Amino acid sequence: MKILHTADWHVGKVLKGRSRLDEHREVLRELVAAARAHDVDAVIVAGDLFDTSAPTPEAQSLVLNALMALSGDGRDVVVLAGNHDNPQLLEVYRPVLGKLGLHVIGSFRRPEQGGTLAFTARSGEPVRLAVLPFLSHRYVVRAAEVLSGTAAEHNRDYAARIGELIGALTAGFHGDTVNLVTTHGTLPGGAFGGGEREAQSIFSYYFEPTAFPPVTQYAALGHLHRRQQIPGPCPIWYSGSPLAVDFGEEGNTPGALLVEVSPGRPAVVRELTFAAARRLRTVRGTLEQLEAVEPGDDWLKVIVEEKPRVGLADDVRELLSGAVDVMLDERFRPVPATRRASSAGRSPRELFRDYLAATGRQDEQVATLFDRLYDEVTG
Repeated sequence: MKILHTADWHVGKVLKGRSRLDEHREVLRELVAAARAHDVDAVIVAGDLFDTSAPTPEAQSLVLNALMALSGDGRDVVVLAGNHDNPQLLEVYRPVLGKLGLHVIGSFRRPEQGGTLAFTARSGEPVRLAVLPFLSHRYVVRAAEVLSGTAAEHNRDYAARIGELIGALTAGFHGDTVNLVTTHGTLPGGAFGGGEREAQSIFSYYFEPTAFPPVTQYAALGHLHRRQQIPGPCPIWYSGSPLAVDFGEEGNTPGALLVEVSPGRPAVVRELTFAAARRLRTVRGTLEQLEAVEPGDDWLKVIVEEKPRVGLADDVRELLSGAVDVMLDERFRPVPATRRASSAGRSPRELFRDYLAATGRQDEQVATLFDRLYDEVTG
């Protein structure tokens, strides 16, 4: 069977106040086109469909329409909640989308209650798919209690509990089935893409690759935005994001993964790259040097190598229409002012000009505005 593995859509993401819904619409069309072109039997969306737990109606419409399109031609579509998603919202979608053939898992479920899916692929293979949505420290304890029915021991760490939950969800794997796991989390050794939510990616949220049993033929992960394979007892992959989420990810190659797998054999993975989203790029230089930059259709972070002055950022944005983040090179950034030994006998105008000079903010326009304000206040 063929599987399209994707994750970390982050629909609704804004870039320094700029909407990216049009980009997301084109990227998801590219994803749907890939599902059709490669005639995949199933699609796994391993979390972070949205960028926020309270997505706008426009973001929800875009995601739901994409999921419906992916399910065309009888494909099985499996969706789980990531750390940016609202699990309760996905649970609201669950019964409606379930009627339409989509499998949506917002919160942890016992194997027999939807945590382990059993279905027959369009290509005829029997499939067992263990689904574990993102769990915070707080809720991983509750999930363990749901599983065991006993009070959890609070001294166990996050990794141990995740291992227990995956172990329970994969207990029904057999040698004559396609055995898959999908979850949303951080494995040691994974390379960060740059836009992940740090508080939910640090060491205390790690779990080990050994949590996946060797009988697993493919583990489809979400959360890290850079597409990569993780060493382990089975093929373990992050699909990465289908577009660069922010400027920390401008070196990533957006896309998805095409996976071919059959019972008793490890998956064969092929990387797909997408080009629909606007590229994120950092440029630097003086205003004169920036005039030579070819912006194209890229979103730009511009690092200006000049002293600060009134209207500098506006001049940059007029020169480069794609500039969404304008900042000074650290060599030209103002420095904290130091207290002088005495200011006796010196006028406010002199003191203000000394302050501008000491902090690297010399600008005659600013000094003139201060003079005007001082004259208005003092009459």
